[in-house]
Amino acid sequence: MKRHGILNAQLSGALATLGHTDLILVVDAGFPIPRDAQRVDLAVAENLPDLRTVIGLIADEVVIEGVVRAEDVTSNNPRLDEWLIQRFPDAEFSTRTHADVLGALAKQAKVIVRTGAFEPWGNIGLFCGVDVPKWFGGDGVVAPDYYADKL
Repeated sequence: MKRHGILNAQLSGALATLGHTDLILVVDAGFPIPRDAQRVDLAVAENLPDLRTVIGLIADEVVIEGVVRAEDVTSNNPRLDEWLIQRFPDAEFSTRTHADVLGALAKQAKVIVRTGAFEPWGNIGLFCGVDVPKWFGGDGVVAPDYYADKL
């Protein structure tokens, strides 16, 4: 039996498929997931599991280099935005329109994880990165300028 980390077999397996620049979308209970998306549905009841718990568990297992959220998060759900900024201090942040998150971003996602969150604009995209010291820390390896500050 697995001792720690994500125990859900479907989510654990989906995370194992992710590579550099892949997008995983962690969404609220009401998100319109496209029919052809790789869907991992964790929702059990209202706020079970909640958005922050699921994002935190994913972030403990996957390197995140970018975070995208709807523009509305910054103005209309600032507590979520503050939490994201604190949780991902080294990530590059961007915003998209709410319609774009529901449409084009959802189609771009390799995996969409549905939570039980009843949270306004609770749909967060996480772009996968690489563990820079492990990839570029070897003898004779020169890291690109855009990674130098992460060594």
